[in-house]
Parts: sequence; C-alpha cells; structure tokens
Amino acid sequence: MNTKPLLITALILTQVVYAREKPQSGHTGEKELTMATAHLADSLQPEQAEIILEENVVAYIVEKPEPPARIVQQPLRVGNPVFPGWYADPEGVVFGKTYWIFPTFSAPYNQQVYFDAFSSTDLITWKKHPRILDTAVVKWARRAMWAPAVIQKGKQYFFFFGANDIQRNGEPGGIGIAVADKPEGPYRDYLGKPLIDSFYNKAQPIDQYVFQDRDGAFYLIYGGWGHCNIARLKDDFTGFVPFSDGTVFREITPEKYVEGPTMFMRNGKYYFMWSEGGWTGPDYSVAYAIADTPTGPFRRIGKILQQDPAIATGAGHHSIIHAASQNKWFIVYHRRPLGLKDANARETCIDEMFFNEDGTIKSVIMTKEGVKQLKL
Repeated sequence: MNTKPLLITALILTQVVYAREKPQSGHTGEKELTMATAHLADSLQPEQAEIILEENVVAYIVEKPEPPARIVQQPLRVGNPVFPGWYADPEGVVFGKTYWIFPTFSAPYNQQVYFDAFSSTDLITWKKHPRILDTAVVKWARRAMWAPAVIQKGKQYFFFFGANDIQRNGEPGGIGIAVADKPEGPYRDYLGKPLIDSFYNKAQPIDQYVFQDRDGAFYLIYGGWGHCNIARLKDDFTGFVPFSDGTVFREITPEKYVEGPTMFMRNGKYYFMWSEGGWTGPDYSVAYAIADTPTGPFRRIGKILQQDPAIATGAGHHSIIHAASQNKWFIVYHRRPLGLKDANARETCIDEMFFNEDGTIKSVIMTKEGVKQLKL
C-alpha cells in the first residue's frame, strides 16, 4: 500500500468518522478502510473538511475552520437628530478643531430662559454644555431667548441672541450680546442692554447672524416678520457704523423671505440664505440667493431644503458649517418628526450640502443616517 497520506476534502461533519487500525499485512483491513474512505468521499463535498488516511493509523476527519467572514467597516455616522431633546434654530460653527452647535431651546416662550450648547471633535459624539447663558445673567431678558449667533474675535467669544419677542417699539427686549473667554462660557451680558431694541424697515429684531467679510468687517444680518436688515458693526460691537449713504440699517429682503438669515462666502460670491413659510407648520423651508457683495442685491434662486414625507416636516432655520481642510459643506437645521403637530417638537439635524458646477446649491437630501465622521 502507498505509505503517503491520502487527502480527501469534504464538508464539515458533526462527528468524527474513523476506521479501525489497519493490519500490518493482508488486504482485508486495507479494503475496508479504502471502501470507508471512498464512501465518505462520495457523500461529501470539498473545501470544508479533510479525510486523512495514513498507514497503520485510523482514518479520521479533520474539521477545517470556516473562513473568517469578510468584515466591511462602514464609516461611522451621527444619525439624525444629532443629540436628544427639542432644539431649534441651530448655529453651527467651527472653533479650532471643534465643531459647535448653539441652538434655541424649543419650548413655550416663557420656558425659553436659557441656552445650551453642544460640541464635537468628529461630528459623531456630541457633548452637552448646559445653561451657558440665561435670564439670571441678562437682566433685561425675561423670555423667548432665540437663535444664537456666536463668533470669535481675538481671545473672546461673542454670543448674539434675541429675547422677549417684542411686538412693537418701546417694549423691553430685542437683540443682545453676551461675552465669554471660552465657547462654552460662562457668558456675561456685554452691553447691559439690547444692541437693537426697535423695529427698523419693519424688521422685528430677532434671528441675528454675524458675518465677517474678507476685509475683516463684521456685519449683523437679522430680521423677522418678512423683513431683513444688514448693518455694519463697530469693531468693539457696541454699536454700528453707518454706510456711505448715512443709513445704519439697510434692508436686503429677498422675495419670499420670512426669517432666519445666514450668509457665507464661496469662490468670491456671497450666498445669502433664509427660511420661508410658517415655522409652526410643515411647509417651513430654506431658500437662497447669490450676490457679489454682502448687501446684495439678492435675487431668489429657489429652495434647497424642505419637508420630505418619508423623513420629516418643517425643515428650516439653519446655518452652514464649512470643514475647509476637507472642503466639506454641512447644513445644520431643525425639523419636526413625522406625525407630530406640536410647534415646539423640533430637533437638530445635520446633512451634507453639495454644489453644482455653476456654483448653485443642490437640493439637500434629508436623511436619518446623518453625516459621516469627520475630524478637523
């Protein structure tokens, strides 16, 4: 008999099959073993086990381990909403190597007496910083603290906000400023009074956004009730610098504007964005325009974010984050979960934003998965 081992591959079996020890001479044992091995070989398929036959040794089946499953590692995603709780009007911004979101606490007006903040180094894991500013610090504010806009100037952080939802001139409230040495605060009242406490060009003093131009100048863009103003801030943020025609508040209201303005620059162009529709309803949405200067004129191009009956309704009041090192653009916005009618049932979400070759913005696709992990 051939003394070389005989190798036959077969399927994994649940039990080991073996033959008795082969005799030193004679053909009976060899025949029995050969027949047993042949029978196994006929009934089994290759790849998963081995039948090994050696002279003077039992025939046995050796299980082969299953090949390891191929693991395809999917990029981590944040999921929408990005953090729990009812939050709206999110201001997304980058300070150093950290992403920040400063939202409105979405609740009845009399309960909106403080701001929380959230930070992340990778867009996935968010840390909550509770009550970074409240009405105990801002004595003139008593309710309806809305829509933060936070910028860094030098070594300080300036937190612009609206308070009290004033309905006419003479009421206490409007747009104020707080200041801190760190993005997470604690913040203190900067002026001791509102920066803007009256209506100009019929714009309610709410929904403020601070934009820094290429020359370093800071502009306050704000307004509710269907009107939007822009004003140049003094270097110390204590007031405004008049435009060349002597006006302080210049109206830049585009078609269908309601509230929630924001602005960014890309390839030398000024992108002005805002919210349309009613914030309490399903048709809240985001539209935009492009101009060559921060003061316009701005001609509406169209909507880029609106409700999706498969995902959510009431999508709007947003901000833009640009991860410059990766040239990634993100839209940070609030939306209302399907089936909910409560006006304050709003959650903060992030999705990626893309551009067409001509510089126009593609329609944003709202997702449940959110954005991929991205460190700065």
